[in-house]
Amino acid sequence: MTDTMTAAKISVRGIRKTFPLKDTEFVALDHVDLDIADNEFVTVVGPSGCGKSTLMNILAGLEEPTSGEALVDGRAVSDPGPERGVIFQQYALFPWLTVRKNVEFGLKVAGVSKTERRERANHFIRMVGLEQFADALPKMLSGGMKQRCAIARAYAVNPSILLMDEPFGALDALTRVKLQEQLLDTWSREKRTVMFITHDVDEAVFLANRVIVMAAAPGRIYEVIEVDLPYPRTEDVRLSPEFGALRNRVWHAVYHQEPGTAAGTASH
Repeated sequence: MTDTMTAAKISVRGIRKTFPLKDTEFVALDHVDLDIADNEFVTVVGPSGCGKSTLMNILAGLEEPTSGEALVDGRAVSDPGPERGVIFQQYALFPWLTVRKNVEFGLKVAGVSKTERRERANHFIRMVGLEQFADALPKMLSGGMKQRCAIARAYAVNPSILLMDEPFGALDALTRVKLQEQLLDTWSREKRTVMFITHDVDEAVFLANRVIVMAAAPGRIYEVIEVDLPYPRTEDVRLSPEFGALRNRVWHAVYHQEPGTAAGTASH
């Protein structure tokens, strides 16, 4: 867990989320507690129906918990805010705007001057390697390029937190690996607090400082696993015995869960 001497960037306290059904209710999340430190990269994995996306939507301010609270910098989350950038699996780019105009969009809404938003957009377009496509429309981009544009747009408004819900889930394996490496390179230079949802165990281990394993029925934190691997995460790291051991441990935690139990503690 987060060092008790350091205030958490994100805190989740006793969150429970239910949805009404015809004669009963569906418990999507049940008493979830979690701290994420400033500039920490956390990945979240778990079986379908474990509430991963619901938890992220609550942190994004898109859903309200039934009980409990989510805090960012000690303040309760009640609605979306500029300090939280959200990136979904669907790229959500404006098809009639160029890459540059898409990246500038949030800055324009915020009232940033034309000169400054052009400079900031160009910086993040370079950062994700889309300089040659700055004036291209989204229909001219591959899936991986669209997602890089979405990442640049999220970074451009300078959020302190990035919430990413399976952003690489629809991409082919090679593109996915390249974007994982590029995302970590960006994170190492720009630094943000990142919460990244994925179904891919290898991706979860490769990216994270910690892997949060969730369980379903009801959704809860099952285990928190520390990833004590060096950055930068290179191909050598991915092929190392240490990576393999962590991958196997996370895989076992996800796919061999004991019903009704939750470890809920970090592993050091």
